[in-house]
Amino acid sequence: MTRPSPGGPGGPSYDFDTPVDRHGTWCTQWDYVEDRFGVPGLLPFTISDMDFETAPEILAALRGRLEHGVLGYSRWRQDDFLSAITRWYASRHGTTVDPGQIVYGPSVVYQLSQLLRLWSRPGEGVVAHTPMYDAFPKTVAANGRRLRECPLDDWAGLERLLARTDTAVLLLCSPHNPTGRVWSVDELDRMARLCARHDVAVISDEIHSDLAHAPHVHSPWARHGGTGRWAVLTSASKSFNIPALTGSYGIIGDPASRDAYLGQLKEADGLSSPAVLSLVGHISAYNEGGPWLDALRGYLADNLALVAERLRAAFPRLGWEPPQAGYLAWIDLRPLGVDDDALQRELIQVEKVAIMPGAVYGSPGRVRLNVGCPRAKAAAGVDALIRALRRLTDAERPPDPQGPPTPTPLA
Repeated sequence: MTRPSPGGPGGPSYDFDTPVDRHGTWCTQWDYVEDRFGVPGLLPFTISDMDFETAPEILAALRGRLEHGVLGYSRWRQDDFLSAITRWYASRHGTTVDPGQIVYGPSVVYQLSQLLRLWSRPGEGVVAHTPMYDAFPKTVAANGRRLRECPLDDWAGLERLLARTDTAVLLLCSPHNPTGRVWSVDELDRMARLCARHDVAVISDEIHSDLAHAPHVHSPWARHGGTGRWAVLTSASKSFNIPALTGSYGIIGDPASRDAYLGQLKEADGLSSPAVLSLVGHISAYNEGGPWLDALRGYLADNLALVAERLRAAFPRLGWEPPQAGYLAWIDLRPLGVDDDALQRELIQVEKVAIMPGAVYGSPGRVRLNVGCPRAKAAAGVDALIRALRRLTDAERPPDPQGPPTPTPLA
């Protein structure tokens, strides 16, 4: 099935249903699934990249750049890159961004590390919400800072942690990974007031910001940070499925902090010359990729609706609803009383699928199912999960006399 973009008849259409064989491409999700799950050849629903070809407009721009034939040193501080970002924020997020506040980074996690060192001292506290993207605790620990965990809706706990004299940074994930939560304007304003009151810097990872599902609307921290120390860290890599190009960018509000960051990037780390294909990818994505992204979001929403429908039919008491953003189905299985290790054995050894356990994100009793893939694969993943859960629980409905459902075939 092809999904036309919202442009109407005569506009471009994009095929998200046709599988692309990623084996043998050094693909983390497919070729190296054994590294995490101990078994090769599993059908993976794991790391947060998608199985789709990226937008044809981006591929055409990359081919055009390669045809030039010279791949020398490049600059990120140039109008094509900066104006593509500012136009995107104005048109997609209703936010005016000063191009002078934009910085480049080889990755979001690199930028996060640099800002942690800039805005905190070894041993000081970094607050982040749980469940938590698994790179956050690793990065905080590797930089010698102390992670302080706060449940998503514990506002009293959040203020207690921010009020500690040795808390230096709030590390925000917006939209939130792994839950897919989109923070409301009121919630972000409330966090901004708390951080200002306690002189805590804010680092907002917004890499999933372009994948919010209606009626939810992402609000960039650049609209909430005021004159304090804050940074938005992001990339087109998630939205347009180009993480292998590397490259990210940030928006840093405070001029002194921005200068210090850029000094570290250029002088200490020697990383001021960016990956030129990353620049080309970002510029094309933001200037030409809007219709593809809109079609993608519709397709992902349908994938998530399929997961919800099948889970509701099989296990009504889960009450699972699709996330507010992204393509990662965060599923709370605690009402079923299933043992995590037993579930992973069933998934890996019997169903031959790899689905991320919630313990990776500090929340046992849950799984994170990546449905950024053709619908047939998404259906195969949720069906495998349901079969495994049924074997470990009293089924919520009698078995079909004709036997278990046949997995949806993959082309």
